[in-house]
Amino acid sequence: MPLYMDHHHKVDGLTADAVAGAHQRDLEVQDKHGVEYLKYWFDEGSGAVFCLVNAPSREAAMAVHREAHGLVADDLTEVQEGA
Repeated sequence: MPLYMDHHHKVDGLTADAVAGAHQRDLEVQDKHGVEYLKYWFDEGSGAVFCLVNAPSREAAMAVHREAHGLVADDLTEVQEGA
């Protein structure tokens, strides 16, 4: 299954609690889309968020965010894990 890294450039009002809650909502709906959100990284100062996700397609990865909380990523890039 492809591995993707998404990037939310600026989430207004981003806090550690808010991003943890959004990630939890992703986990609650991901199975119905055949997706697995693995990890996330964020910077409260800039509002940037990055999410690592296994998904059968770009559309499936984005559908989870859309359904879970509406915060669809600005960029979604297929990546490969390095050694």
